[in-house]
Amino acid sequence: MDRSDITLERMRTFVRVAERGSLSAVARELAIGQSTVTRQLKELEAALGVPLLSRTTRRVTLTDEGRRYHADCVQVLRLVEQAGEEARGTRGAAAGTLRVTSTAALGVRHITPLIFAFQDLYPDIAIDLSLSDERVDLVREGVDIALRLAPLADSSLKLRPLGMSHRLLVAAPAYLAARGRPAAPRDLAGHEGVRMTNVAGSDMLVLEGPDGARHQVPFGGRLKVDHGLAARAALLAGRGFAPAHHWLVDDLLADGRLEVMLPDYALSPAPLSLLMVPERAGIARVRLLADFLSARIGGVPGIVPSRPQSGA
Repeated sequence: MDRSDITLERMRTFVRVAERGSLSAVARELAIGQSTVTRQLKELEAALGVPLLSRTTRRVTLTDEGRRYHADCVQVLRLVEQAGEEARGTRGAAAGTLRVTSTAALGVRHITPLIFAFQDLYPDIAIDLSLSDERVDLVREGVDIALRLAPLADSSLKLRPLGMSHRLLVAAPAYLAARGRPAAPRDLAGHEGVRMTNVAGSDMLVLEGPDGARHQVPFGGRLKVDHGLAARAALLAGRGFAPAHHWLVDDLLADGRLEVMLPDYALSPAPLSLLMVPERAGIARVRLLADFLSARIGGVPGIVPSRPQSGA
């Protein structure tokens, strides 16, 4: 292997092709010819002695060696960027690009407006926001900040608890008028539920009564969805009842289009956390957005902020 042929320029080109899946798209993005992109990739593969990409007429995919090398390249390029900031003494500069991912429904309803407000404060920071309920590998995908709404066990990442998201049992007034308003958890047995297919344990409701007693109620129905906004639409259309995060339905509750069921019984809240790759947490723009979201998250309906943690 000739190490002199493994340049940062070739690594950056390879990373962008791996992420975009298209040589032509990367050529347009970098304002260079597609032949230049092809040449850089071939030179990198020749220097490494292994194929990194599998090319067809329609798309470009990573080989097994390419997947492993992509993850390493992302880390190397991030360290190079961080080292450059430190050398220039610009770790406090509010500029550059941030890649952020958030759970989809929360992102649409509340995180996106916060991103707008952040960019109004820091106009030189560009943000690439991805909304998905799928777990994302932050290192492999080059993500700076991830917002996740569930218990976590990502020991290799820097975790900052943002708060607890409280949930309510809700349904449309027309649905309750037709099916009856339950007075106790056992009355839910004959009702139609709207379930989330990507939530573990969604076939059982656990409610805590005013006396502290726990009630487990089977939760089923004819409709299952994999997106919070689809559940919101189903509830609004009177398709059934469901446990919903307060932030998902706050406006519908305020104007009476949805009602709270069994208000004296509580559902367990879900933790909302912010995750960062440790090597990126000290970069100015990453730290600024993490601090901004931590300070503003209490304005989201139903989110009870966590107490600040030292070193977070």
